[in-house]
Amino acid sequence: MFEGIDPAVSAWVMTTATALIAALAATAGYALLIKLGYRLIQRRAIARDFLEQCDTAGGVAIFLLTLQAVWHAADDGVPWIAATRHMNSLALILALTWAALKATAAIGDVIVRLNPAVDGRHHAARKLETQARFLTRGLTVLIAIIGISAALMTFPSIRQLGTSLLASAGIGGIILGFAARPVLTNLLAGLQIALSQPFRIEDVLKFKDEWCWVEEVTTTYVVLRTWDLRRLVVPLQWFIENPFENWTRRPTSLMGPVFMWLDYRMPVAPLRAAFERMLEADAAWDRTIGTTQVVEAGEHAMQVRFLMSAGDSVELWHLRCRMREALLDFIQREYPDYLPNVRARLSEAPVPAAATPAAEVGDRPPD
Repeated sequence: MFEGIDPAVSAWVMTTATALIAALAATAGYALLIKLGYRLIQRRAIARDFLEQCDTAGGVAIFLLTLQAVWHAADDGVPWIAATRHMNSLALILALTWAALKATAAIGDVIVRLNPAVDGRHHAARKLETQARFLTRGLTVLIAIIGISAALMTFPSIRQLGTSLLASAGIGGIILGFAARPVLTNLLAGLQIALSQPFRIEDVLKFKDEWCWVEEVTTTYVVLRTWDLRRLVVPLQWFIENPFENWTRRPTSLMGPVFMWLDYRMPVAPLRAAFERMLEADAAWDRTIGTTQVVEAGEHAMQVRFLMSAGDSVELWHLRCRMREALLDFIQREYPDYLPNVRARLSEAPVPAAATPAAEVGDRPPD
């Protein structure tokens, strides 16, 4: 069949055909194993999701790995074998990097799905999710750097350049350190936040007078979602160097006040009783704190504080708004005259009689 073809070309064709047949056979076997795996875990959603994220990258890696094995087993005299081996090595490194990245992301998703934020485990679930996201993103960056470096090192010129740069690693390291200081600072801050857990995903923070939730945490910045659905992107280093309020650090329950200025004649006892009835009727109140106190006595009115508590910051905000409206309605309906009044006292003081001016000479009428 190959009698009229150049022996070198014939050898290359035979080697290529062998490599393709072996690679296709290995890929077919891998596909059968994946299909069998799907059948075995068809009722396990988490394992199925993990396999779905990794099967394509794994198949590409198996295909290229089989090709590489055939190329290295071939005779060195086959034309273009060296270039083929190099290109296949480069593709194999990138495929393995891709597979490792997909597996890392899938492991992070599996950890989060195995620990859902159900009742009674919100804090533990959010803590584990934050740590998993931090570590998987950090590992993703590390895998990408290693994969790209390994791919570049397959080129002899770049390998020689790397060897020559080792001699000046001290100066290069100092320069690189100064140039990459913001990035490295945020990466280290992210590692510190992942370990110390000053906040977690969906924690409620007060950031520069903004009430917001932690929506996303990356390796270098945090995305905060404000109450009006704006997004604030804040570098991780800011949270290491500056104080901030975390309203859901340990227990999610919080307490908040409603303040009202009322006239001094307003009786406090019926007001306290009405507030307690309103709290009892509201499902958001967690029955921990519900007090009514006169906290200020000003020149014209007194200030009454209604203190209440709820399960989390969102419920507390809406509870305070409802209590404020209900209390205003109660006062307007039952004690409309006891809202703050401005008092003034009018006094009638005698007005001194005006002195009669003396007549000047020349002003008298003639006799």
